[in-house]
Amino acid sequence: MIGRLPLDEQLDALRAVLSRNSVLIQVLERAATMGLPGWYLTAGCLFQTVWNVVTGRPPTEGIKDYDVFYFDAGDLSWAAEDAVIRAGREIFAGLPAEVEIRNEARVHLWYERKFGVPCPPYASSEAAIDSFAATTCCLGVRLEAGGRWRVYAPHGLSDVFGLVLRPNPVLAPRSVYEAKAARWREQWPELTVLEWPMDRP
Repeated sequence: MIGRLPLDEQLDALRAVLSRNSVLIQVLERAATMGLPGWYLTAGCLFQTVWNVVTGRPPTEGIKDYDVFYFDAGDLSWAAEDAVIRAGREIFAGLPAEVEIRNEARVHLWYERKFGVPCPPYASSEAAIDSFAATTCCLGVRLEAGGRWRVYAPHGLSDVFGLVLRPNPVLAPRSVYEAKAARWREQWPELTVLEWPMDRP
């Protein structure tokens, strides 16, 4: 079982598994040309590719979109973020998937309106990844010079490969976790979904 391998071997397995999703690889390669500060391809497209491969499904099955985070605190205007989003539309044109680009330095400006709880300003893209509703979601990958993969996985990879969904009650409310868990369990019934802690809202 991959989740019980030493971490360096899990990282090798992660790269091998993600490389089976040709759309994901194209998003990584094209995103690397944009020169975005602190960028990562992150969230569902990564762990859902793993779930698909581990359960024998096509690598892209059920993946709604591909999220690219970057961090630019120098200009928090919507206009600056929108310019990056529009540039991304050209970069990612022709891919059979939606690519969503977000400046994580701006999240605190709109998060409470969308999710009902305040979000303190993030200090980095990594801090944003840390706040996902499930620890399994806390994963980011980017390509660096020479084709080197940089992987950010603050909770490791064992749950990702083990199809375990574990709550991460640091920001998102319980309702967000439970809605995502229910949706994902419909698509991947093999998931083990752990309950939200009773002492957290």
